[in-house]
Amino acid sequence: MYDYPHYMGGMHWIWWLVWAAAIAAVAWWALSGRTAAPPEAAPLDRLQRRYADGEITTEEYEERKANLLRDL
Repeated sequence: MYDYPHYMGGMHWIWWLVWAAAIAAVAWWALSGRTAAPPEAAPLDRLQRRYADGEITTEEYEERKANLLRDL
């Protein structure tokens, strides 16, 4: 009834391409660095950023900076 070696005209190779593309996409996503956590900012850098954004006053900045530098 079916000609086994030529069944579906060799369309099975398309599935190999689909699977290869899926594996390549997963590998690219995994290796692209999206899963890496951002590096933690140093406390002094965070303090300077808060001061620059206007979240803290000059007095608070100077006091906290002195505390951070003292603890080093």
